[in-house]
Amino acid sequence: MLAGLDADTVRRWCGGALEALRRDRDEIDGLNVFPVPDGDTGTNLFLTMTATRASLDSGPPDLAEAGASAALAAMARGALLGARGNSGIILAQFFRGLADALTGVPTADGQALAKALDRARAAAYTAVVNPVEGTMLTVATEAATAAGRVEATAAGRVE
Repeated sequence: MLAGLDADTVRRWCGGALEALRRDRDEIDGLNVFPVPDGDTGTNLFLTMTATRASLDSGPPDLAEAGASAALAAMARGALLGARGNSGIILAQFFRGLADALTGVPTADGQALAKALDRARAAAYTAVVNPVEGTMLTVATEAATAAGRVEATAAGRVE
């Protein structure tokens, strides 16, 4: 079980996400129908995450001590500079929202992560002029909602 989100956990998560996109990008490409059915969302996300991981890996040596927010900020910067397509820009803004929400938090607990995911969701939506459901924006919403539910249950609140 995850005790808290720190820079090392962010680094491991980034690597896992990159590997999942490497494995599943063709399937994601096949799902791509909006805004243009050009079949490149999986590839664009993979290429953006590759730049994201490179930025994280080339970050300052004391990144691990700086906390989750610093690691996520490095990811956001890498994603923005290496963004491919609309999905890359949306992903960069999602990471920026996570980083901003966790500023000053060395290790985020479940409540902080749930709030950060909701802020990241909001940041991702602002990156799109006309947000449409059924896209990666919906995935961001579902992740934030699920994290909020888990945290509410853990805290003894039933929603």
